[in-house]
Amino acid sequence: MPAAPTTLTAPPAPARGDPVIEVHDLVKRYGKAVVHDGVNLDVYRGEVLSIVGGSGSGKTVLLRQIVGLERPTSGSIRVFGEDPNHLKPAQLQALRNRWGLQFQGGALFSALSVIDNIALPLRELRALPDNLICQAALLKLQMVGLSARDADKMPADLSGGMVKRVALARALALEPELVFLDEPTAGLDPMASDGYVALIRELRRELGLTVVMITHDLDTLVALSDRVAVLADHKVLAAAPIDEVVKVDHPFIHEYFLGERAQRAMQALHPAPGAAQSGEA
Repeated sequence: MPAAPTTLTAPPAPARGDPVIEVHDLVKRYGKAVVHDGVNLDVYRGEVLSIVGGSGSGKTVLLRQIVGLERPTSGSIRVFGEDPNHLKPAQLQALRNRWGLQFQGGALFSALSVIDNIALPLRELRALPDNLICQAALLKLQMVGLSARDADKMPADLSGGMVKRVALARALALEPELVFLDEPTAGLDPMASDGYVALIRELRRELGLTVVMITHDLDTLVALSDRVAVLADHKVLAAAPIDEVVKVDHPFIHEYFLGERAQRAMQALHPAPGAAQSGEA
């Protein structure tokens, strides 16, 4: 007899804190092409919020606007109560020092060693002597589960999982309150992905981080997210715990969370009782 579909469940949500990010009525156009048309989204202190959406839905474009790399066509964005698009350069840099960003693929500088990649944000501040910067970078390296033996390696010598961890160490170099992760487990094998998810969970708990994550990986999504924001039709369809999101009647949500691929992923995470013993579907 076929096993019943597995229920999607997320980690227990922390008590909701103050909003760290506030996006209101956001519109983004490139010429006549509309990417966002009235996006509203809040991110609360201490939570992990994941952003999902189909190809071309504007996930990375939204992230780039939040961190001030692109300006919205209209609407407002506030991070820690400040609008990145209306700050003077020195003020914007001070705001950016409060968050870390792990780019998709890691985006390590190929000509710099591991330790120099991690130390780069600290060196750009020019506030500490280099020996202290190196010590701080080594601590961050160890924080993400790597050792001092890896410090002098070049990015080309690293495995995919190690690249992700070095990129995360660099994102944490300035001890941010807020971390953005763009497809953090993309390209990793299942074991490396599970290890990375466990690392994020531990760092979030120990450092009190607020995390905004773009991901298409259902295992990562379920394991880490307190809430999920779904981008489709140029808007945020829902921003809620997974078990609430799946109740929204929309084709993308049906396919993403309730389709065959999703059910296989969920059954792998939460096998039906007795399935392993019977050896049958």
